[in-house]
Amino acid sequence: MMIKTRQNLKKKEIVNNLKSIIGFSSKNLLKITDDIIDVVIDILAKDKKLNIKNFGSFKIIFKKKREGRNPKTKEKFMILPRNTVKFKASISLKQKINEI
Repeated sequence: MMIKTRQNLKKKEIVNNLKSIIGFSSKNLLKITDDIIDVVIDILAKDKKLNIKNFGSFKIIFKKKREGRNPKTKEKFMILPRNTVKFKASISLKQKINEI
């Protein structure tokens, strides 16, 4: 079986997959998907971490100021300090991925 690799998954693709499984309307599934994403963002903003059983955990981490470099032009610049989200897959997710 050939698996097509993709870099980005669009909400519309998630909605279409859910529609074929559940059978709800696209409009309702898009609203549900948006609500789930909003809840995840709210929990991360409030608690700084989120664990989803059998999927993985999201955690907000702080990155310090550091020097960066444009690999094409070799120009150096400062990367500002910022918060970012780190994801760690659960063991069961890793096992399912390795079965493919």
